[in-house]
Amino acid sequence: MGLANDEVIIKIVGKLTQEFQDIDQLKVRRIIEEVLYKFDVVPQELGLVTGGDTEEKLQIYLVCKKLDGLSIRTLKNYERNILIFSSMLRKSLSTVTTMDMRMFLAQRCKKMLPSSTNTQINILKSFFAWLYQEEYIPKNPMLKINQTKEPIRLREALTTDEIETLRQKCKDLREKTLFEFTYSTGCRLSEIVGVNKDSINWHDKTLKVIGKGNKERVVCFNTKTKYLLKEYILSRSDSSPALFVTSKSPHTRLGGRSIERIIKVIATRADLGKAIYPHLLRHSIATHLLAGGMSLHSVQKLLGHSDPKTTQIYAETSLENVVYEYKRIS
Repeated sequence: MGLANDEVIIKIVGKLTQEFQDIDQLKVRRIIEEVLYKFDVVPQELGLVTGGDTEEKLQIYLVCKKLDGLSIRTLKNYERNILIFSSMLRKSLSTVTTMDMRMFLAQRCKKMLPSSTNTQINILKSFFAWLYQEEYIPKNPMLKINQTKEPIRLREALTTDEIETLRQKCKDLREKTLFEFTYSTGCRLSEIVGVNKDSINWHDKTLKVIGKGNKERVVCFNTKTKYLLKEYILSRSDSSPALFVTSKSPHTRLGGRSIERIIKVIATRADLGKAIYPHLLRHSIATHLLAGGMSLHSVQKLLGHSDPKTTQIYAETSLENVVYEYKRIS
């Protein structure tokens, strides 16, 4: 079977995977290979064609990255941003230069924050590194392009008094359980959405979640969360495996926007004069744990940070920790 056949098979599998996320990629590939066994696919010559070849290489790239374990959400983000690149720079990938990339990024990112600019750079670095490794391009034009420097912004965590105020403003059992779970576990929003009831270890007060990069880790929750979870689960009559479900029938898994909306409603009742969202609760528990004496490494493991520098931000922004250490020594 020729190289053209292999490329067509990868593209077909990629397209099917986008449309039907739960397909068995290996099985589908085997079926297509059997169908094409006695045929040779010949690329069509279209004569003078304007534009680049980014879209077709992108589909192959996305299939490879899906096999590497990247989440659907991450793949969609990669696809969207690389297609924008393709629409703005219509030329063959093998002819793209470092100057092309600098000019593109200057135009694309001129109104973006440094963090958003670095996201663009990281996506393109990943794509072009893959193209070079797969020998689609002779040189990697992103090799000499570095990330832009990001200013360190000290995000202020909620105080323990503010957390207690929010607790008091939860009205029903689901609100109380969701708020306490979000705060005590420090889970990301996507992790809360994906967690199932059978992931909970009631004895150890731990549960398994799937974090960034499709990596599984264990998180902890406190005794208050344990009893709220048990009461909430017992109060439900649905058969959904999800830990948190919608309040109305058919009681499907609670989505990210719904969780954000519930936290916002609680925050509106509390009237703390600041924006409250799930990630701020994650930020707050990390700060409080460090202030309470938990090691940086332990907090890093708990939150699922691959880089300890990310966890270090919480240590640097913990005023409570500074005050605690000062009082302890003085």
